[in-house]
Amino acid sequence: MNATKHLLSGIRVADFSRVLAGPYATSMLADQGAEVFKIEMPGHGDDSRHLGPFTESGSTYFTGLNRGKRSIEVDLKDHAQYANLLDFIATCDVVVENFRPGVAAKLGLAYADIREIRPDIVYASISGFGQTGAQAERPAYDTVIQALSGLMSSTGFPDGSPTRVGESIADVSAGVFAAFGVSSALLHRELTGDGAHIDIPMLDVMLAMQPTNAAIHAAGDTPARVGNRHPVSAPFDTYAAADGLIVIAVANDKLFAALADSLGRPELASDPRFVTDGLRSANDAELRAEIEDFTASRSVAELCVLFDGAGVPNSPVLDFAEAVEGSIAHDRELTVTDERTGHSYLCHPLLVDGVRPTSALPAPRLGEHNAEFRAPQKPSAIDW
Repeated sequence: MNATKHLLSGIRVADFSRVLAGPYATSMLADQGAEVFKIEMPGHGDDSRHLGPFTESGSTYFTGLNRGKRSIEVDLKDHAQYANLLDFIATCDVVVENFRPGVAAKLGLAYADIREIRPDIVYASISGFGQTGAQAERPAYDTVIQALSGLMSSTGFPDGSPTRVGESIADVSAGVFAAFGVSSALLHRELTGDGAHIDIPMLDVMLAMQPTNAAIHAAGDTPARVGNRHPVSAPFDTYAAADGLIVIAVANDKLFAALADSLGRPELASDPRFVTDGLRSANDAELRAEIEDFTASRSVAELCVLFDGAGVPNSPVLDFAEAVEGSIAHDRELTVTDERTGHSYLCHPLLVDGVRPTSALPAPRLGEHNAEFRAPQKPSAIDW
């Protein structure tokens, strides 16, 4: 196997972010080899240190988001510590923060302040509504963004209420876009010598994460709740089996013909109601009845084997434990155990030359690296 290639080796990050969106971004940077220093409040640290679930070793939530990082405590109200912090930031390539807009400026840590001491800094600001505009100073949590972005109104079943997606998807997506923005800005700096201020508004990100809903809106319709089915393609839904539900995902005529054959009903492919994707979607109820006439008397496992053999995309509906502990995740080596805490966390999803990047550092104890502000080739005036 190829050796691990850390694409961001040599990059130093000052991470002022807390809880989820920012730490998710900086964990991605750390996995790729960046040296990430969490700047934390003395005695308390990142709020996620105090968020459950917990084991005897601490918060599993914190561990999964902060592997591979270093922790330093800084009292920003202490003039000496603040001055030392600025000296340290001058050795950094990246600053990440998710303060409410205006707070960084009050702390003397805004982009304009940092650029004075490091002109080519890459500075990422994550917030609910961006750094400018009438909504900029509003507080925002993931659920608020899901509601305001239209995602909640289009999630759930038609006869039910709007439903939050079962993960903090706005926070996580903002973290991914932040990591992308930082990486792009670092490349730009390499080419031009110029730094950049990357503004990552969660609302903007969540709207950008809805291309299908955007397409429906552009065609003059309002995206609606359609349950598990795809809003424009069929058959693309969960279907009843004898012992549960199976997902069938068919979005073109060739796949539908393969599905019809596997159902023992090849004539369905030429049925006037089902000859195109649009017609199949328009006649979804009738198509469901035809499919479930076959699937309802067979087990999920039996159907998966049948459809796999026919090349029809399908899946059982797994819970998270089944997904992360199952054979696919095991074969792909998708989890790592933090040696210090024993907590398991999910690895970086990208492979570089066939190798999944990861950091060897465990999630840090609060203030564990107070004495490690220096690094080779990046001297600092810090003296703790």
